[in-house]
Amino acid sequence: MLDSGQHVKMQRSMGEARVTFDGARLGQLRQIGSAKAQLPRISGRPEVVFLNTSGGLTSGDRLDYSVSLSNAAQVTATTQTAERAYRANDGAARVRVSHDVGEGCWLDWLPQETILFNDSDVARDTHVALAPDAGCLLLESVVLGRAAMGEDVCRLNLRDRRKITRAGTPVFLEPLVLDTATLAHGGQSAILRGARAFATLVLCAQGAEDAVGAARSALNHDAVEGAASADDGKLVVRLLAADGWPLRQQILSLLHVLRRGTPPPRVWQM
Repeated sequence: MLDSGQHVKMQRSMGEARVTFDGARLGQLRQIGSAKAQLPRISGRPEVVFLNTSGGLTSGDRLDYSVSLSNAAQVTATTQTAERAYRANDGAARVRVSHDVGEGCWLDWLPQETILFNDSDVARDTHVALAPDAGCLLLESVVLGRAAMGEDVCRLNLRDRRKITRAGTPVFLEPLVLDTATLAHGGQSAILRGARAFATLVLCAQGAEDAVGAARSALNHDAVEGAASADDGKLVVRLLAADGWPLRQQILSLLHVLRRGTPPPRVWQM
């Protein structure tokens, strides 16, 4: 039996999944630990589905997802289900997402939502590196607990850094810090205004600003507050909602417009 003052070292989850495409052909598939990548058989654009077999994130966990595209490859990458971040009492869980989109290539990075529970601690870094003529659609969505279960999340630590570069030059950079002190002032207009679900979509490509009108027209869900802005090859849409379900429905409407009618990833339809 352990003494009351003795520290128990918990098992940690480590995982790395890397996928490369040369045109429509699969190049490399690398999987280590709890991170896996599935490639469902579908017609049209290839899909990569990442998953974390550990079932969630907590202190000390490490996940690394990566897609690398060349030779005009066009790929959609997503996650099998929502990622859940649970109580962390010994440091942050760390997630690194690093995608390399080569010349003439296109990547839709459309992970399903991250659900944060009380006392979760997550540090995530997402970087999409574009070649000069490449393009991408990036989505990140976060839900604070489960409204249907009556969960009220008021203690957490999230550091979520998102970056898109083109030929090494940053074109989108968003460092997000959400912690217990921030949530205590969540009713303020400059923060979440009481919302418990939020998302950002970024379309980065030549002529992306031309889609701003269509994106604004798609912001038609009464339970979601949204706004779209665009400039110089970049369209950014931000969303706030009281719960994850209406947020998801609004995201699907936007994806239909921004992907020109292409169906969402198959796992999104389950």
